[in-house]
Amino acid sequence: MNKILLFNPKSANAKYRIPNSILNIAASIEGKYEWVIVDGNCEADPLKKIESYLDTGEFKYLGFTVMPGPQLRQAITAAKTVKQKYPFTKMIWGGYFPSNQPDVVLYSNFVDFIINGPGDHAFPALIDALENDQPYEFIKNLIYQGTDGRIVKTAKEDLIEQDTLPPLPYNKLNEMYPIPKFLGKTYLGEKTLAYHSSIGCPFTCSFCAVVPIYEARWKAKSAQTVYKDVKYIKDKWGATAVEFHDNNFFVSEKRAVEFSKLMEPENMTWWGMARIDTMSKFKDSSLEAIRRGGCKIIFFGAESGNNAILEQMDKGGTQTGDQILEFAERLKKFDIIPEYSFVLGTPAPTAEQVMAQIDFEIDFIKKVKAINPKTEIIIYTYSPVPTEGSEMYKQVLASGFKFPQTLEDWISPAWENFDLRKNPLTPWLTAEMIDKIRNFETVLNGVYPTTTDIRLNALKRAAIKAVSTLRYKINVYKYPYEIKLLQRVWKYRQPEIQGF
Repeated sequence: MNKILLFNPKSANAKYRIPNSILNIAASIEGKYEWVIVDGNCEADPLKKIESYLDTGEFKYLGFTVMPGPQLRQAITAAKTVKQKYPFTKMIWGGYFPSNQPDVVLYSNFVDFIINGPGDHAFPALIDALENDQPYEFIKNLIYQGTDGRIVKTAKEDLIEQDTLPPLPYNKLNEMYPIPKFLGKTYLGEKTLAYHSSIGCPFTCSFCAVVPIYEARWKAKSAQTVYKDVKYIKDKWGATAVEFHDNNFFVSEKRAVEFSKLMEPENMTWWGMARIDTMSKFKDSSLEAIRRGGCKIIFFGAESGNNAILEQMDKGGTQTGDQILEFAERLKKFDIIPEYSFVLGTPAPTAEQVMAQIDFEIDFIKKVKAINPKTEIIIYTYSPVPTEGSEMYKQVLASGFKFPQTLEDWISPAWENFDLRKNPLTPWLTAEMIDKIRNFETVLNGVYPTTTDIRLNALKRAAIKAVSTLRYKINVYKYPYEIKLLQRVWKYRQPEIQGF
């Protein structure tokens, strides 16, 4: 029986984290097929490691998890080399990038199949079909190239009840890569565990890559299961903190509170992602319980203070600019740090309107900081996501924007930055607009250095703030060279989503 190689390509910051996505796939085939994992974050030369397995002739199937951005670079390089050198292999990709860009992935001829969403059932079913030379057309959550060359998408599977899934094979992973290696030092703690407690999100934001895959669906492990897993890693390998990499950890107030109460005696800190319009409805007693249970910081997609833009993003109706400000103030009394992300540079009919929107968001961000200075601000420039039926995406296409037409084009430096939502190649944004966003971000981070940069001491924070404050007060953001110099010398890390 053929063995399976699972590859986790190197991520943006090469942080050592338990490769949960690929480990879920390993769990789905555990006991039926032999498997190994190659983690690009842990290997100096992951391709060499992959080839060492393939040279044995025992591995026919390669499963890759592929997120947009830097992970894509290593995935493409590895896939291309493997297909040329070992043409007998079957290449199977999963993750946001191939699910949202299936044509460019499959027409590259490196990749044979895409798992479109959760692979807990689809991946083992596909391997079974290929091993036994059986049809795979009716396996759900697949995308592949048909015999006529056209792209075939099979039906989407209902989301699986997460508590019914097999446990992750941590012990076997530990034989390949010691688990303590994945427990990194972060703002949360000395040994921080990465964990997924749910999949999907019940909302339809037009700029989010999750929406086309999960179609406004969400399933979560129970509070008891999550607690049991976290405590296991704590007791066996010494984890002191947790990053929940869920798209939306706080969908259920009851579940969040129940988990927090279970965690209270454990003396661990943790982080998760939420929506402001959801969590603003939580009772004060719930927020108190969540903080007592160790929650230290929560990421929120604020996106915009402009209600019209929120409507454009399909976040309108439930989230407003006033609500964003009110919730930032409310969290102060619970000692929970809010991380607010804003998306600047959304499309508009004229350049003047785009610039006016950018100016509005800058002023709004300053209002947030005035209300709650501890709020971490993460600034992105708008990057389109192919969400069918979205009014915003229709505007994007009408502007003449096009995604790369070949897989190799996606790993050019410009498109890699596009996927990190830092330097978009969008027709409505000029260099002047991008410079204004980035320069404001530099000044903002000078006045309010992120608390999550654990390397920056109090003296350095004071120095950066001293040279930045006047600019911030009088709204002068151009050419902030003196701030950039200090940030470069001291290797300042800008605010980012805590868990990514």
